[in-house]
Amino acid sequence: MRLRSLLFVPGDRPERFAKAAASGADALILDLEDSVLAERKDFARDAIAEWLAEAPDTPCFVRVNPLGTPAIADDLAAIATCRPAGLVLPKADGAAAIRSLVALVAKAGAACPPILPIATETPAALFHLGSYGEVAAHLAGLTWGAEDLPAAIGAASAREEDGGYTAPFAMVRSLALFAAHAAGVAAIETVYPDIADIEGLSAYVARGRRDGFTGMLAIHPAQIEAINGGFTPSEAEIAAAEEIVQAFLAHPEAGALRLNGRMIDRPHLEQARRLLARAE
Repeated sequence: MRLRSLLFVPGDRPERFAKAAASGADALILDLEDSVLAERKDFARDAIAEWLAEAPDTPCFVRVNPLGTPAIADDLAAIATCRPAGLVLPKADGAAAIRSLVALVAKAGAACPPILPIATETPAALFHLGSYGEVAAHLAGLTWGAEDLPAAIGAASAREEDGGYTAPFAMVRSLALFAAHAAGVAAIETVYPDIADIEGLSAYVARGRRDGFTGMLAIHPAQIEAINGGFTPSEAEIAAAEEIVQAFLAHPEAGALRLNGRMIDRPHLEQARRLLARAE
């Protein structure tokens, strides 16, 4: 499943589902958590189940409520057997949380689809990031958030005036990025909240891809084009990667080679192979 862009849609706004699916997003995240008021959750569950029953072409994840809340049992009772493409788990705290969700889905009478944990929403969660490799077979990827954690610790903001992250939250972003790669799963960048700032979004996407993220969460259909474009290798990048691969195929015993006036070695080959895999 290609996951350059994952678009959030409130679960109690079924009139938006088709428009979101037509946005070009690689996947939708139909939300049962923060964007849905408590008194609207039953309506949202029914709406999502009805949408999934139509077998939409766009893969649909469902963001359930956190473990330990009464709402998650109701979420899974409503949607577990509707075969969503995946589940998004908020306030996840490592491998134990993934195992708990898999067990709850089984209790609801279904096989658990791939899980995308939001892995940094509580202070304790940061100390479990290294455990996700234990449950990598259950993961669709790993993502992080910059909204719940500041509130949890009483921080005034996660961002500087220029939109960049403050030092503590820049560290959190890096830890989540490395945790995803350590587990061998997709590293999904968090949302860019300014819907109208497409130029800023494009720069944010470019930084994410530069740093090693492979996709990104979105909160509006207008963001999808920039996200998909930013996380899709260009023709020039593909050609350069193919040239590196061919150079090592021609010299399989070489640890390093000179190519177009610069030295390349095995890490460059691994980068090239990763890029070509994403392009495919």
